[in-house]
Formats: sequence, structure tokens, C-alpha cells
Amino acid sequence: MGFAEPTPIQLRAFPIILAGKDLIGTAQTGTGKTAAFALPILTLLARRAVRQQPECLVLEPTRELAAQVETAFRDYGRFTDLRVGLVHGGVGYKEQRQELKRGVDVLIATPGRLLDLLEQRATDLQSVNSLVLDEVDRMLDMGFLPDVRRIVKKIPTTRQTLLFSATLPPEIEQLAKWVLRNPELVEIGGRAPAETVTHAVYPVAADQKFDLLMALLERTNFDSVLIFCRTKQNADRVAHFLRHAQHAVAVLHSNRTQRERTEALQGFKSGKYEVMVATDIASRGLDIAGVSHVINYDVPEHPEDYVHRIGRTGRAQNVGDAFTLMSGEEVPAVQAIEHFIGQKVPRLKLENFPYLFTALFEPEGFEGRKPRIGGARGRRNYSFSRRRR
Repeated sequence: MGFAEPTPIQLRAFPIILAGKDLIGTAQTGTGKTAAFALPILTLLARRAVRQQPECLVLEPTRELAAQVETAFRDYGRFTDLRVGLVHGGVGYKEQRQELKRGVDVLIATPGRLLDLLEQRATDLQSVNSLVLDEVDRMLDMGFLPDVRRIVKKIPTTRQTLLFSATLPPEIEQLAKWVLRNPELVEIGGRAPAETVTHAVYPVAADQKFDLLMALLERTNFDSVLIFCRTKQNADRVAHFLRHAQHAVAVLHSNRTQRERTEALQGFKSGKYEVMVATDIASRGLDIAGVSHVINYDVPEHPEDYVHRIGRTGRAQNVGDAFTLMSGEEVPAVQAIEHFIGQKVPRLKLENFPYLFTALFEPEGFEGRKPRIGGARGRRNYSFSRRRR
């Protein structure tokens, strides 16, 4: 896989998991969390006798994350006899039931579809001795914790449980006390964004947001750009206008069919699409190599989502840039983000952009940034000065 040295969370998690202990893990995005639990779990499973029912269950909040984790398990376990299965919504039941009937050792699932299959008696969880609850704070946001509790009740209590969450609000702490036994806590980093990401806020009138977005894209030398919107409707609208501006655009949100979501993600990863417009469904955990820029078209509602969003760039020790477009009504949300991450985010102003007003610019926080001529991509003639990748 090209891994030479373990990341900090891997270095600390490996011995705990291999010793059979329960674990609570928190880490910044892009730090190798999936391998931190997948590699030791595969090592433990390879020592056990193969059974017909799953021995390891990994719960993920979204279909995309579930599919990504399944791919990781298959890649890491390529030279073993272990069987990996995937069940999630948005597709038919037939193939998933057939796969479960043939038998799997590791099952990666989203909560809703797994409960459906359990009710249909397509599988049972009595052989599970390794349970992974991944991105639990995202499950909380999506209202999945009651489903998670129903699933956990169907698993033997003599098991190893690993819980991963970027934050530990009271609801998750209560779940952890119920589901884990004397867990080890592994905390890597804090709330601050990764040091490999340079981030800034661009104040602008709400009516000029799209114009500023277009100006930034025209003057930015990017490899691929991930644009976040707060709503599905706004994501569709922004994508529509970007296509009219001759950008190759993919869209990712929960109203898209599973086929459309898979095609969008694969097309963005392969370079077919240079821009992907998404809601927060893409902000957690998705490992997309080569994202040079993240643009928050809408300021996220929850401060922790800001860290997850901008963490889509600057991954695996590469550098990246993150821009946030802030209208007047979004100032309190940006201030909440700054309080959450414990630092001021610079306010930048795009030179020669026809701002309607400049009341949003705070004199003590404003910094100018001059573009340098010489973009590498056809119609983009300017590039912001930035650290070399």
C-alpha cells in the first residue's frame, strides 16, 4: 500500500487493539484512522477459525464512507482468505442477501440497511467479537444513535469495541459508557485544523457570493476543488451555474441516487470532474487524494464541521488551501468557528473585485493578498501565491 511509517494514531492504537482492549479514538481527519483499526483487526481475524457469520462489524454513517472502508479492508487483506462484505441503502437487497448467505468475516454497514437485513433474518450478529463504531459524532448528527443502540443489543457482550469520533459530546459519552468496557483513550491533535491547511475567510454580500466564487476559481491555480454548501438545493444551484461557466462539475448529496453518488465520487477522484459541489455528506472521512482547495460557499452550521470540511485538503502531509465565503448573517457562525478552533481566521479581500460594500471587513483582521500572474490551467490566468506542494 506504500505505507512506510505508522501515523501517530496508528502507532498508539495498534498495541491497544492487538491486546484486545476497548478503545476510544479521536484524531484529525486525514491521519490514517481507518488503517488504525483495520490492520490490527485483520491481524486478529487471521488467527481465528473462519465462521459463516461475521466476526467483525464496522458501522459507518454514510454509504460513501462504508464503501471506502470496505475498499480499505479488501486492500489491506488482499493476501488473506478473509471475506469482506458491504451493506448499505440506495441499492437492492438481493445481492447483499446473497453475499451474506455465502458468508463474510468482516461486515461494513450503515445502520438502517443492517437493521432491515437483520429483521429479514439475512444474517445475525452472534459471532461478532469486534465492533467498530466509526464517525460516531456524524451518526449523532444524522440521528442514528437509536439504531446503533438496537444493533449493539444484538451483539454478544463479550466483544472488543472500538469507538472513533472527532468530538465527544455528552450523548456520545453516554453511549461510550454503555457500549465500552474500561476503554483506552487515544487523542491525537485537538480542534485546530491540520497545519498543512492554509485557511481564510472572504467577506462578501450574500448577493455576490457566486460572483466571488467564480472570480476565485478564475484566479486560482487549482488541481481539484471541493465546494461545500449547507443545503442540497444550494448545492444543485451552484453546480448548475458552474456547468454553465464551462466547469466539469460533480454533485454529491443525499437526494442523489446511489448510482449518481458513486459516479460523482469516482469521477472526481479520477479527474473527470475538476469541481465537486457537496453538502456535509462529503465532509467526514472521505479520502480523496489531490484536493488542492476547499471552498465553503456556505459557512457550516456546526463549528466542528468546519474542521472536517477543510480537512478534505492538506491530507497525508500535502498542503492545501481553504476559503470560506462569509455574508453578513454568517458572521456569528464564523465567530463560533474561531472560538471552537481557538484561533482567528484571516479575512482576505480579492483585489479588483467589485464589492458592493466593505462593512464586513474588520480592520484588525483584514489582510490583503496579491495574486501573481501565471496560472497553469487554460482559462485561469492568475494564481494566488501559496506554498508549493
